[in-house]
Amino acid sequence: MTFKFKNDKLAGDFWGGLAAMLVALPSAIAFGVTIYASIGPAYAGLGALAGILGATALGLVAPALGGTNRLITAPCGPAAAVCSAFAIGLVQQQVEPVFIVLMLTALGLLSGLIQLLLGFMGVGSLIKYIPYPVVSGYLSGVGLIIIGSQIPKFLGVFGGHSLWRALISPELWQWEGAVIGAVTMAVMVGAPYVTRVVPAAILGLLAGVLTYFALAYSVDETMLVVEGNKLIIGPLGGTASSMLEAITGRWREIGDLKLSQIGSLFGPAITLAVLLSIDTLKTAVVLDALTRSRHDSNRELVAQGLGNVASACVGGMPGAGQMGATMVNLASGGQTRASGIFEGVLSLIAFLVLGAFIAWIPVAALAGILIVVGFRMIDRHSLHLLASPWTVLDFVVIVVVVGVAVGYSLIAASGVGIALAMLLFIREQLGSTIIRSKLDGSQRFSKRVRLGQEMELLVKNGDQTAILELQGSLFFGTKDQLYSALEPELAKRTYILLDMRRVQSVDVTAVHLLSQIRDSLIERNAFLIFSNLARTLPNGRNIAELFDQMELTTMTEHVKVFPNIDDAVEWIEDEILGEHLKEALDLPPLEVYELDIFKNHKEDTLITLMECLERRSVPAGTKLFSLGDVADELYLIRKGAVRITLPVEGAADGHHTLTYGRGDFFGGIAFIAGTSRFNDGTAVGDTELFVLRREQFERLKEEHKRLAFQLLEAVAKVLALRLRYSDKELMAMQD
Repeated sequence: MTFKFKNDKLAGDFWGGLAAMLVALPSAIAFGVTIYASIGPAYAGLGALAGILGATALGLVAPALGGTNRLITAPCGPAAAVCSAFAIGLVQQQVEPVFIVLMLTALGLLSGLIQLLLGFMGVGSLIKYIPYPVVSGYLSGVGLIIIGSQIPKFLGVFGGHSLWRALISPELWQWEGAVIGAVTMAVMVGAPYVTRVVPAAILGLLAGVLTYFALAYSVDETMLVVEGNKLIIGPLGGTASSMLEAITGRWREIGDLKLSQIGSLFGPAITLAVLLSIDTLKTAVVLDALTRSRHDSNRELVAQGLGNVASACVGGMPGAGQMGATMVNLASGGQTRASGIFEGVLSLIAFLVLGAFIAWIPVAALAGILIVVGFRMIDRHSLHLLASPWTVLDFVVIVVVVGVAVGYSLIAASGVGIALAMLLFIREQLGSTIIRSKLDGSQRFSKRVRLGQEMELLVKNGDQTAILELQGSLFFGTKDQLYSALEPELAKRTYILLDMRRVQSVDVTAVHLLSQIRDSLIERNAFLIFSNLARTLPNGRNIAELFDQMELTTMTEHVKVFPNIDDAVEWIEDEILGEHLKEALDLPPLEVYELDIFKNHKEDTLITLMECLERRSVPAGTKLFSLGDVADELYLIRKGAVRITLPVEGAADGHHTLTYGRGDFFGGIAFIAGTSRFNDGTAVGDTELFVLRREQFERLKEEHKRLAFQLLEAVAKVLALRLRYSDKELMAMQD
């Protein structure tokens, strides 16, 4: 199975590389001629050779080292545009043609080295932040551009006429080309329904060639002539010896370049390197969208740089990841980077061995293939974005990117798309709420278990506290929303608690607003409290360090910072309870009749119970029980406190669940149910306890049933009250 799978991949890569070569090689020749013909008509042949050498070198080096499967690297339009303008400028300066050729070689070499530097600097990673509407618009724009550029060739209109000129001039059409293109497209679209053994693009191309010869023999025999026949690619020209001479001769003369001439290359080289990099990475992003894959941008830039260096070294023209050839490779079965290498090898073989055969490939057949590919690139599913008012603006971004791409340039479309995507992001942030929940002190309690009187006091004074859980980004766009949520609380609350656990980013504007809120609270002798502050945000910034740097939390005692929201709420509760808690710390240990659960019982009715209880002194830090222990004891706190925690892997102190204080009891549920402990209990300070053991309780049930019942009833009432407060708190948090 593995062997077959690998062979299937190799076959797909071969077919894809072959189809891509048939698209890329003619373009490479045309681009090369465009550049070198600017020097003079005599250099057109050298330009064709430069295009072939570029297609070969780029095809061999870039895919072998790159980070994108199926990407075809070949001479491209941006390279032709920059190099042509550069050559024309040198001609106007009356630079000798031989030096212009050398300067073009040096320009390609330098641009490749700059691409290497961009890759090593990690600039390629920025491509990951391009949003989907931009990619979709770019994809659709490229598809329309490909279709628009191929329609004149499809109609048999040559001579550099524009799309509009070709469409309104039927007298320029050659019906043979339209027939050949239509047959090619029909076979390419219908082939997958018949067989998938041979790629549809290859079958379509073969059908186009057969249609051409059928028309030639039956309608117009002049189509059988190669020279001057615009319906076919035509002779490539050049030999192996001329290719070798071009390579060796150029490097013999490179030393004649002056330092000033080399220095003048940096501007055009940077422009060329940036354009080639954008073209390549955009093609890679489109390829990712079509194949649900993920490329390595930085590795790809390094590979592209090395490919352009190799191309310059052998006298070829620069290039990039080419959209058209890549899409043909994908449609023809290409699956790995080997398809790009096949394209490079086949480009060289095609030139040296199959030049006469390639000459007979109809231009309209290649145009038909690219029109189908371009149509498939158009993101028709984006029309669904019109169905919802929430996504209409995303559709507008796609339309604008398409419009700029078709009407101006792909690079400009990328910039416009990213700018619009940033506006969409700001709109989304403005439309989302940063207040996840808002409660007062009577709805949210700490994990410190309070006695009945204390709970009543906390509920009664709950309006002194506002607890806000924030989320999302606190920045200039959400400043007003944050202030609107806090403004009603400033005049009536003594404690404003902001929980920062779900905050994703904070900017200086938000910190300045919090400073103003702090100052308003100080005037009323109120407090601004933060929880979950000391942590690192996704952007790498530490909230606590930022607040300290802006002096928000360091200048006054009226700003408090706690590691979690429960500690913050406990501090607020302690402040509200005030003197009541301070007095409790200095009081002696309680007797049984003084415990809160027995406050309605007379002392003489509890004498028997007192005989069943064990007095126990527990030093600070002593563990009373652990997870899984047998629950054979009920604990009543005479003095001190006990912290209940749930063991958590990676947390030395476990997860804090509750804290019980003087006059309270704990361990009641497990004791009554007869189950094992499901948490740990540890003395917070030096603690005095009453302990009721299981065997003593069983004896109490046998000898004093009424007293045992009263004990269970008292425990159950307290547990029910605790559950009631917990339910109320959970409901408030859900709301």
